[in-house]
Amino acid sequence: MPATTNASDRPRRRRPYAPRVPIEERREQLLDAALAVIVSDGYDRVSIDAIARRAGVARSVVYGAFANLDALLLALLDRQQERAYARLLETVPDAEELRDPAEFGSEAVRRMAGMLHEDPDTWRLILLPPGDMPTVVRDRIEADRERFRLLVEEWLSLLLAGRGETGLDPRVLAHALVACAEHFGRVALTDPDRFDLPQLAGQVRVILGALWPAS
Repeated sequence: MPATTNASDRPRRRRPYAPRVPIEERREQLLDAALAVIVSDGYDRVSIDAIARRAGVARSVVYGAFANLDALLLALLDRQQERAYARLLETVPDAEELRDPAEFGSEAVRRMAGMLHEDPDTWRLILLPPGDMPTVVRDRIEADRERFRLLVEEWLSLLLAGRGETGLDPRVLAHALVACAEHFGRVALTDPDRFDLPQLAGQVRVILGALWPAS
């Protein structure tokens, strides 16, 4: 007759072991895990358990780095928005680039393509937001989008200054150019082979060159 085993005899499932790492490194790891959960499963599936599983650590490790889920998600939002906005600023021209708007425009296309390639998850949240995105997150993204539009409007105003009456409205153009950039950004994320990068950059050079010849 086989021997019976009780619950105390059964081997316990071991909790994930998380080696000690500096707290800032641990927080970055957990923020990366939270971002991965959001991108793959949406905001409504984000939880301390889901983040711990994705990071391969115990719940206690997550709570050791962040007070609660809200604190973790706010930290993630701050980090991703700072990264995204810093990269967007790199596409705004300086005084030298303003002399040749066509060349700047084609170079901006190449910069943006690199930006999307290097950090696609962040840009998916911005350009392809999930339907369950919290209102606070959506509002933060729109606020940064508006800040960028204002920078583009300022660039266009400088570009048009001293060129006489062109009939072009910098505010309307800024909205149009940002909307166009967002459209091609979404295409690059969902169908990266649809447009050839050199061709797209070349078309931007032709269009802007026709509108604003180099000064």
